[in-house]
Amino acid sequence: MSQSAAHDWNPKYSWQLIERTAPPKRPAEERVRDFREIYTEYDEATAMDQASRCIVCPIPSCRQACPLGNRIPEWLALTAEGKFLEAAAVSRSTSNLPEICSRVCPQERLCEGSCILNGRSDPVSIGAVERFINEYAFRHGALEVLPSPFNGHRVAVIGAGPGGIACADELAQLGYGVTVFEALPLPGGLLVNGIPSFKLEKRVVARRIEFLKQRGVEFRTGVKVGWDISLAELRKDHDAVFLGHGAQQSKALDVPGAELSGIVAALPFLVQKNVENHGQPIPEIEVAGKRVVVLGGGDTAMDCLRTALRSGALQATCLYRRDLANMPGSRKEYYNALEEGATFQFLTNPVAIEGNERGEVARVRCVRMELGAPDASGRRKPQVVRGSEFTVDAELVLVAYGFDPVPFPSGSDFAQVKTNDWGGIVVDANQMTSVPGIFAGGDSSRGPSLVVHAVRDGRRAAAGIHGFLTKV
Repeated sequence: MSQSAAHDWNPKYSWQLIERTAPPKRPAEERVRDFREIYTEYDEATAMDQASRCIVCPIPSCRQACPLGNRIPEWLALTAEGKFLEAAAVSRSTSNLPEICSRVCPQERLCEGSCILNGRSDPVSIGAVERFINEYAFRHGALEVLPSPFNGHRVAVIGAGPGGIACADELAQLGYGVTVFEALPLPGGLLVNGIPSFKLEKRVVARRIEFLKQRGVEFRTGVKVGWDISLAELRKDHDAVFLGHGAQQSKALDVPGAELSGIVAALPFLVQKNVENHGQPIPEIEVAGKRVVVLGGGDTAMDCLRTALRSGALQATCLYRRDLANMPGSRKEYYNALEEGATFQFLTNPVAIEGNERGEVARVRCVRMELGAPDASGRRKPQVVRGSEFTVDAELVLVAYGFDPVPFPSGSDFAQVKTNDWGGIVVDANQMTSVPGIFAGGDSSRGPSLVVHAVRDGRRAAAGIHGFLTKV
């Protein structure tokens, strides 16, 4: 039942009258043939109906679960009234990338997972409504901006990923002259080079970058800070520096046979396929006709499976040492991968990679696992089942075991910035490092995490920089 059909409309009880409607999703047999986004938007009537399911809790658990503290009930209420531009403005007040977070956030673990309707009904479709109102705002020209008056201070932002974008956006609004340095040819960081287009089309990121340029933010691409330019050189021309260069050093596969040809880290694979799909040829990682095995159970592993299938893999199999309940990847992405033809072997751990006479991967030797007591992460610790060895045929193995920050080169003056035992940059509550005036955030300080966490760090760092330079 829609709002217009309900006679005595009371929004407090609309969730009982209107069922949750998922955003339209392209059929698996169609979408697996290309790299276009698999979800499409609500129409206006559906967006209003779905937003009206919010019961406007006195203490909104959805907002508490959002790392940005997004004012979700407010923009849902405005959407339910058809005030889409006002809703989008409220959404933008706490998020610099709402049209992107709406696509890539694991809402089932955050806002929607905390919706009070869980258990009584289905949660409000917060992510899909967030996408609708922000795309509506872009279509209706609500985000046209001019640079703020220059306040006399300049800031260097290292890395054009979500943390850097958020920091640059906040600072530009305050009148800072901001230059973003990006090592790769296109700004966007992993939004462009890591996250596949079927989750986030690159035009969406390019549009946001263009918006920042309208704000007066300058982008310098192809500059690897710490290699091409020193910290001293940056500080000569800038009053503060934000380090948001991410964590892109893949964790290694440490088993016999790891040196064989055909074993590829997840990130280079995804970067190659993403760059290939927006017109910049780089050395090919051949997938077509191969049996692909993906090691790991996070969202990067899901991205690898789905990318391999779109690239012509004969089959794509995920090996994960715990069970589904303990897998860190998004359930939404897991089910999307299943629909598209990926297979999963849970409670399975590789112990060796076996090759052929040409030194190429031929199979993965594995053991079965069982779950014991919880470890430090709170998940049950996997233990080897004796006598359970078996093999899985493979011509390509993609290793998705996570990432660490890339250390600056030996002798770099960035070495004065304190790091922890795994290479993450140590920051205080304002995101400032051990060096006054140098700030950091996102994966470079917290390790691999969500886009929304990087946005939060970037916003917090911008506030810290503003306070540092104005002594507020």
